[in-house]
Amino acid sequence: MKILVLNSGSSSVKYKLIDTATERTMAEGGVEKIGLPDGFLKFKRADGSKDIIELGLTDHEGSIRAILSLLTDAKEGCISGYDEIDAVGHRVVHGAEKFTQSVLITDEVKEMVRQCYDLAPLHNPANMTGIEAISAILPDVPQVGVFDTAFHQTMPPKAYMYALPYKYYKEDGVRRYGFHGTSHRYVAGRVCEFLGVDPAEQRIITCHVGNGGSITAVYHGKSIDTSMGLTPTEGLMMGTRVGDVDPGALTYLMGKHNMSVDDLQRVINKESGVAGVSEISSDMREIEAAVAAGNERAILALDMYEHRIIKYVGAYAAEMGGVDIIVFTGGVGENQTGVRENVCAPLAFMGVEIDKELNARTRGTETVISTAASRVKVCVIPTDEELMIARDTQDIVSRL
Repeated sequence: MKILVLNSGSSSVKYKLIDTATERTMAEGGVEKIGLPDGFLKFKRADGSKDIIELGLTDHEGSIRAILSLLTDAKEGCISGYDEIDAVGHRVVHGAEKFTQSVLITDEVKEMVRQCYDLAPLHNPANMTGIEAISAILPDVPQVGVFDTAFHQTMPPKAYMYALPYKYYKEDGVRRYGFHGTSHRYVAGRVCEFLGVDPAEQRIITCHVGNGGSITAVYHGKSIDTSMGLTPTEGLMMGTRVGDVDPGALTYLMGKHNMSVDDLQRVINKESGVAGVSEISSDMREIEAAVAAGNERAILALDMYEHRIIKYVGAYAAEMGGVDIIVFTGGVGENQTGVRENVCAPLAFMGVEIDKELNARTRGTETVISTAASRVKVCVIPTDEELMIARDTQDIVSRL
C-alpha cells in the first residue's frame, strides 16, 4: 500500500508518503506558516536534496491540496495520480480514555475526537482540520487515526491517577494520559528486534528526549508509567515547557503577578524549560556551545535537564524491579552524545556501563552504546512515528 501520513498542527502540515510493501519513504515535507503571506511548502527529494515553494496558503485544505499536487507533479512528484494513495494515516494527539488503539475514522470517531478538544485545545482541533481536509479532497480514501495517548492506556490506576478529589477524574477526566506514545511504542518494539530479544520478557525504559521529552516504563511490552500527564507539560524539563513544578508555586505566581490562566499557560509552555532558565535558547546545541564557553546559566540549565532524566530512569527501574534495556531517541537522545554519557554515568550502581568512545561517535543511528560487561543494554534507536502510523493504517485498512 501507498499510505500518506499527515501530522496537522495549528499552522502547519507535515507529511510522508510511505510504501508499506518496502517501508520506503517515497516523499516527505511540510507546509508551514499556514494563513500567513510568507507561508511555504518544503520538501525533500529522493536524492536527499531539499527545496521550498512559496505559497501563502490560507487554510489546511488548500495546504493539503498543494501537497497532493506536488506528489503528482510531473517533475517533482512520485505518483501519477491521487488514486495511487490507498489510505491516509493521521497523528491525533489526545484520545483520552476513548481510544486504546488506532481506529478507522468514521463520523462517530470524529465526534469522539472533538470531545477531547478541551484536553488538547492546541492540538486536537488542528489534527481534525487535516482529517476534514482529506474527507473533502479524497472522500473515498479510508483514513485512520493514530493517538499519542493510546499506548499509555495500559497504565494501572496507581500510575495514572492524581491525588485530587476523585470527582475531578470521574466528572472531568483529570488523570495522567501521557504522550509520545507512538514513538515509545515504535522504539520499544524496534530495540527488541535490533537486539533479537522477546519484548514480553523485557523491562525497557524509553527516553524520548528533545525539545519536548518524555520517559516511559515499558514492562513486558506494555506502558506501565510515563512522565507526561494530563497535558504534555508535566515531567521532564523541556525546551520551553516547565515539566514538574510545585503547583503551589504556580498559584503563588498567579496571585503575585495578577496572571490570568492564559498568562500562566504561556509561561509554563512557552517561556520556561531550558530557554527560561538559560535565557539563551531552547536548542540544546546552542546550550552545549554556551556550556563549552563557560556560561553559568547554560551549565545550570543542562544540569537540570539531565538531572530530571536520571530521576525518571531511576524511578522507573525501581517500579519495574530492574531494567534490561534503556533506549535513547528523539532529537537530543539520538544526537547529543554528552547528554547520554552524563545521564548514564550515575546509573553505574544499576550495572549501566557505556562505551564512551562508541557513544561519542554515535549520532542518529541504531547502535548499542553499552559495553559488553554492562548488565543493562543501552541503545540509540532513531524514532519513526510516521512508519508506525503507516503500519497501523495498513493493518486496519487491509481488514476492511
